[in-house]
Amino acid sequence: MTTTPAESTSAADCASAPAAPSPCGGSGCGGDTCFSRTARAPRAGEPRPTVTEVPDPREDERIHWLVADSIWWGGRLRKGAALRIGVDGLAKPVPADLAPAEGCRRLPGTLLPGLVDAHVHSALVDLATVRAGGIAGVWDLGGVPRDLQELAAQAGRSGQPTAKLPRIRYAGPFLIAPGGYPSDRAWAAAGSWREITSAADAGVAVAEAWSAGATLIKVTAHAGGPLLPQPTLRALVQAAHASALEVVVHAEGPGTVTAAFEAGADLLAHTPWTEPLPDNLVRACAARMTWISTLDIHGWGDPDPALAVALDNLRRFVGHGGKVRYGTDLGNGPLPPGINVRELRGLRSAGLTPDEILLSMTETDSPAISWIPGGVDLSPDGFADVLATARVLDDPAQPCLS
Repeated sequence: MTTTPAESTSAADCASAPAAPSPCGGSGCGGDTCFSRTARAPRAGEPRPTVTEVPDPREDERIHWLVADSIWWGGRLRKGAALRIGVDGLAKPVPADLAPAEGCRRLPGTLLPGLVDAHVHSALVDLATVRAGGIAGVWDLGGVPRDLQELAAQAGRSGQPTAKLPRIRYAGPFLIAPGGYPSDRAWAAAGSWREITSAADAGVAVAEAWSAGATLIKVTAHAGGPLLPQPTLRALVQAAHASALEVVVHAEGPGTVTAAFEAGADLLAHTPWTEPLPDNLVRACAARMTWISTLDIHGWGDPDPALAVALDNLRRFVGHGGKVRYGTDLGNGPLPPGINVRELRGLRSAGLTPDEILLSMTETDSPAISWIPGGVDLSPDGFADVLATARVLDDPAQPCLS
């Protein structure tokens, strides 16, 4: 192809040609070529620039829509909103008038992110029953790694509608001191705990859990038996954080909450219940830790003295701005396999509002969606009973039901 003078203009020509039709501002000269800021039309035979067309979300068949009477999302109740289910499967609330007139799923009641129980032992419960009881996701905080891998794969296989299991996030085995809790408990299956013999071994144990798919690390600090030395506990936390894994500590008995806090742990598996904690420790925990509630294990509806201690500790933790996760320790005694009304009422007694309780039960980056057919009730008196009617929405990608 013949090169025209305009295409071969040098930097020197650019500097000496102030009246050129496509002026160069100095910074447009690169190397020996003057790059004009004015785009030219393509010549005959040249390909035209490719323009990527962004499809209208309302016409993109990969995107799905849910419309309900109301949507609770991110801490507040919204009306006149819809859920847009993106290509990645994640939902986002948008104004309802952005949803297409056809091809959406319309439901009565309230939609909200999938409800999660953050303390479950899958080997001790029937997870299908848990899901049928309204729980869309669980955190398994101690079990046999191979079994948990298989359960998590089953829950994710072909999506939730066919699996009929809650989504499973798991910690793998309890990491314990040699001979420590729960290796002395009949309910703890062989392989559900792993003894840590040194600070160096702590890093190996974390790597094993990570390789088995764990996204959390569970450590026990039980004053009724052998405890990990503080340097070993600290090494466990550091190794977990180096792998971007949060550490959950079962802290039971004098000094164990302090040990967990000073080691840098992220969460407590239970609201502390064995003794009233000093307020300075509660305040320090509230500044950077999350406590999983598990209030109903103290009497299972027939409150024992430990419940009063736990509620006092939790009220002060919440009062200092601490973050709480809803969790029940499901598998520990006669707890309801689903949404636990008594746990919800305990959280209300500890000072959480209905919106704060929903925040403690939900994860907005989860593809699971929950549905309250009669609509959410955010009044203090009606909240718990109505939330117990929530169900996991089977398939947000179904066709319009209207």
